[in-house]
Amino acid sequence: MAAINLGRLERIPEGEAIVVDAAEAGTAGDIAVFHAEDGAFYALDDTCSHETASLADGWIEGAEVECPIHSAKFCLKTGAALCMPATVPVATHRIEVVGDELVLHPGEAAQ
Repeated sequence: MAAINLGRLERIPEGEAIVVDAAEAGTAGDIAVFHAEDGAFYALDDTCSHETASLADGWIEGAEVECPIHSAKFCLKTGAALCMPATVPVATHRIEVVGDELVLHPGEAAQ
């Protein structure tokens, strides 16, 4: 899949996320791109693995995101499910900072 330039870093304020539509990403589902409180950027499949909910609508704490529906938590770095009710991880996608812009590599796991 082709890399997607998401624009300038300030497009995503710290502690927030945006959604890249599956049609644009060329993936089966939408991708959430997070700007964590430590200043790092992460990309995960947007849909919670427990129930259909947008992780981009969740709460970011440190390097974790909490699902807005049933409070399942996922590691932003690895996509691992960190607590019940989620038991299945979500996929990561590589994201890189190039100068002052963000580039998403859909379908390519974060390193």
